[in-house]
Amino acid sequence: MSVEPAAKFVFEAFDKKKHDRAAFACEDEALTTYIKQQAGQDVKRSVAAVFVLAPNGKTIVGYYTLSQYAVDAGTMPEETMQRLRLPKYKELPATLLGRLARSLTFKGQHVGELLLMHAAKQALSQSKIIASTAIVTDAKDEKAKNFYKKYGFIELPDHPSRLFLPMKTIEQMFAADR
Repeated sequence: MSVEPAAKFVFEAFDKKKHDRAAFACEDEALTTYIKQQAGQDVKRSVAAVFVLAPNGKTIVGYYTLSQYAVDAGTMPEETMQRLRLPKYKELPATLLGRLARSLTFKGQHVGELLLMHAAKQALSQSKIIASTAIVTDAKDEKAKNFYKKYGFIELPDHPSRLFLPMKTIEQMFAADR
């Protein structure tokens, strides 16, 4: 199944009654299981905000989760702290991109990029209401790490699978959209 050129991709908050969880499958079993069994509970308990990409309002092409987070400032590269002129607090507010997955059905159609860009815009928008210095994510493997690094994410030296993307970088990415 592919998306027709006329199909409109719509991002919306996950609704377990509306969105077809049973049909979703991705390359990672844990991410497939999450949307099918856990996402609704996380939303209900305010543990994660789950957003889906649904071109017809039902089919889940992909999804991502966002949560509040705090980064241990001591794990941030000193050069980055200085460049971003971040205060020397023990912890810095951040947004956690906890999960990001796209359906196997839509592999090769740049859905991962669409999901990541929407997550970045959403995080940037919310950072004006609830402060956040960066998006933080934990890459599950080298392929995921390379995906994030392609979009400017930086590895935290003490945690090689943990990456971050400063909000200032995201602002610059979307400056042309204003």
